[in-house]
Amino acid sequence: MFFSSLALATASLEGAPPQPAEQGRPHSHTHAGEEQGEDAGPISLELTYTSEVMSNVAGGLERGTRYLDNFDVVLGADLEALTGWTGASLGVYGLYNNGNSISDLAGDAQAVSNIETGVQAVRLYEAWLDQKFGEKASLRVGLYDLNSEFDALDASALFVSSPHGIGTDFAQSGRNGPSIFPSTSLAARLQVEPAEGWAVRAAILDGVPNDPTRPARTLIRIGKNEGALLVGEVQAPLGGGKLLLGHWRYTAAFDLTDGSGTARGNSGTYIRAELPLAHQPDGKIDGFARFGTASGRFNSFDFFASAGLKFTGWIPGRGEDEFGIAIAAAFTAEPYRALTGAAPAEVAVEATYRTQLTPWLAVQPNLHYVRRPSADPTVADAIVLGIRSEISFDLFDR
Repeated sequence: MFFSSLALATASLEGAPPQPAEQGRPHSHTHAGEEQGEDAGPISLELTYTSEVMSNVAGGLERGTRYLDNFDVVLGADLEALTGWTGASLGVYGLYNNGNSISDLAGDAQAVSNIETGVQAVRLYEAWLDQKFGEKASLRVGLYDLNSEFDALDASALFVSSPHGIGTDFAQSGRNGPSIFPSTSLAARLQVEPAEGWAVRAAILDGVPNDPTRPARTLIRIGKNEGALLVGEVQAPLGGGKLLLGHWRYTAAFDLTDGSGTARGNSGTYIRAELPLAHQPDGKIDGFARFGTASGRFNSFDFFASAGLKFTGWIPGRGEDEFGIAIAAAFTAEPYRALTGAAPAEVAVEATYRTQLTPWLAVQPNLHYVRRPSADPTVADAIVLGIRSEISFDLFDR
């Protein structure tokens, strides 16, 4: 289930501060590659099985261990090479998850694992057609994960916790989240790249991905009251890295956090950047940061900040190994604090190390410290230990 349930508001505020009915834990996903590289053949098929064992060893709601997994099947087709359709390509992406949850033990809102879904399911995740117009513009239409292109950085993709994929301010939004892992919706995305390193992209998406009442299904439906999600983003070069500035808005009306009724205007803005800090023959360091806002009238968290460092190739003979440390803080909105007695913020710190043991196998131990899980002052700070493995094969890529 895209949003794992937390207790809803009741007449009394005893126990953990509840989440509003339309909100819960935001999740994001490290997106498997889809686009054809210059040296690739007209058809590619990528199979990736990601598994992890994660243990909540202290604090949180309950100590325990969970096994989570994610199986990606990603097909890419160059329709120009296959059929002569100039500038066209096709992407189809299916996935499976076992539905186990580590956040049910840690009690966190931001999700220490970005492959957690809360429900066992096989899904059609993406199915889109991309049409290029010359060298600078393209239109993509179909079932689409907006985080595959919007609010996405390369350096932060190392981390296994969700807020370093798409920011918590954005991920929490909507009746079933925005169109991101594991539930996506129909969309149309236009992108223009006016100069090297620059890009302007905009998308309109169905406002409610899938069916929130039956999360194990893949349902493509546009309801008359669901509205749309509008997203725009500008990308600019920044010192060898890039800068992103984005804004999102839902057209539908949403329940107000304070329970006083419904209104329109659920929206937010984010700025995000990454750049190389050091580049030596034997290693490099990349840094990244993100700040985002969301309307506190509708959302539990109205401000988000994150930052991190990624170190690559600093161990002799291990040029592809990566180490990173990052922090993500989600700050509660005043109406939500007044309703629930929540703490000012949840703060999550992750340290992780990824080593590529073979061309097809990577292993990634990780450590998480969560301060005030779910911004609940009654829940002790959580410590989570995990180890992730990733087995990946590329077929028909030459």
